[in-house]
Amino acid sequence: MSTHAYAVRVAEDPADREACFTVRKEVFVGEQGVPEDIEYDAYDAVAVHVLAVREDGVPLGTGRLLYGEAAAGKTGGDLTVGSLGRLAVTQAARGLGVGAALVRAVEDAARARGLVAVDLHAQTHALGFYERLGYVAYGPEFPDAGIPHRAMRRVL
Repeated sequence: MSTHAYAVRVAEDPADREACFTVRKEVFVGEQGVPEDIEYDAYDAVAVHVLAVREDGVPLGTGRLLYGEAAAGKTGGDLTVGSLGRLAVTQAARGLGVGAALVRAVEDAARARGLVAVDLHAQTHALGFYERLGYVAYGPEFPDAGIPHRAMRRVL
């Protein structure tokens, strides 16, 4: 368990975005076996990415917000709802509150864009984590990259 402090910020520059992709590759491709060719998509170019970094610069986690037309396919076409996705925390940083801080940063970015709610597709093992943050599951379980998921929403 690390005792280092960390900060969460919007990933504005290319180095921050690369750090986001590095975390996603470690967690989704390396740990969970998600094929690399489906981990990265066209939405990465238009998403708001958030990044958690340790005080010494080591990336700890990431997430992204889709909004507007980019989110419409994931939110039932409702342009007032954003879509949180690609939330990943490195194994070494789990249990430090990084995931919750990233979710709140995505919600802040959604509020700043005038959105009224955030949807996400949670891996079923993570339902409790999102429920503790105020998300409510809806609809049936479905597979994504071979992993069971449920849709969830939080009104902001």
